[in-house]
Amino acid sequence: MSRSTVFFLPGAAWNIPWTFVETIKRLLRNRNFLLVTALFVGLLRHDAAQWSEPLVFPALALIMTLAVMDTLETAHLSVRMLLSYGTIGILMNYAVHGSLLIGLSYLLIGDQALRAGFIILAAMPPAVAVVPFSAFLRGNSVATLMGTIGSYLGALALAPLVAFTFLGDHFVSPVRILRVIGELIAMPVILAWILAHTPLSKRVHRYRGTVTNWSFFLITYTIVGVNRHVFIEEPMSLLPLASIAFAGTFVLGWLIETFAKRARLARDMTVSMVLLGTLKNYGLSGGITLSFLDPRTAVPSAVSVIFMILYILWLEYRQKSEANAPPAPSLLHPDTRSLQNTERHSL
Repeated sequence: MSRSTVFFLPGAAWNIPWTFVETIKRLLRNRNFLLVTALFVGLLRHDAAQWSEPLVFPALALIMTLAVMDTLETAHLSVRMLLSYGTIGILMNYAVHGSLLIGLSYLLIGDQALRAGFIILAAMPPAVAVVPFSAFLRGNSVATLMGTIGSYLGALALAPLVAFTFLGDHFVSPVRILRVIGELIAMPVILAWILAHTPLSKRVHRYRGTVTNWSFFLITYTIVGVNRHVFIEEPMSLLPLASIAFAGTFVLGWLIETFAKRARLARDMTVSMVLLGTLKNYGLSGGITLSFLDPRTAVPSAVSVIFMILYILWLEYRQKSEANAPPAPSLLHPDTRSLQNTERHSL
């Protein structure tokens, strides 16, 4: 077994198995590990949250810029595909997921700040991770990509519209929301387009995943740390939030899958619709509420992040289980079975 020599003190060296070092490196780059760690660190050691709070907004802008760069490098834009799949993305993200969050928040939550947190969350576009998740889960990558782009373009108008409609200008300043949308969506798109057409793109690409994951760590830690008293002293107040977050991921995902099966949609398209209809940009919503509203309004985003992690882990586990499962026996003639598969994939 190869070993790596690590110096902790002058003149002292420890020989550590290389596999152990590689395992630690992978963990420190793993998205789910860092998010779970951020949750626990925020609850146990929250003192630094007051110092990291000013860094949340720049971290969000950095995440958005890197995500858009990745999209611009992989996208082959077609107006027709952008209109069709972009419309699907907007419908799944806003009409389906957003409406559910707003409706359940009015039904289950009496606290105005917590309800406002869900309304801001409903106004957000999909999570930036839906595109890589779609590739891993064998979804329709083109539909997911175009649906995500369409949703972010739509968010320029829909995000402030949703916020003003349900919160009013007495709760949140219209000028401030428009400025935030411009700084966290419009400006990153412009900056990403510039960087994508420069030699810096290849250098940035090497560290994009690590920087993005650690930026999410910073945001999640800050949200949890600033609101630690809510998680520790008011755990019962989190039950309605957890119920809404569960409904917005596991329950809504199941409903979308059920509808897709009855509509005889292709499996890859179903995966794309599930991701676009269940995963919101929790980092963006948490950063906006933490930076410009009552810190309590960021709690729904923190709770939702937990269920997002659990839901993604569940989807990944189910995907691996289905991949390892033996094919079901069929009584159909081989030629008939081949024709049936061709028809199914053509839907």
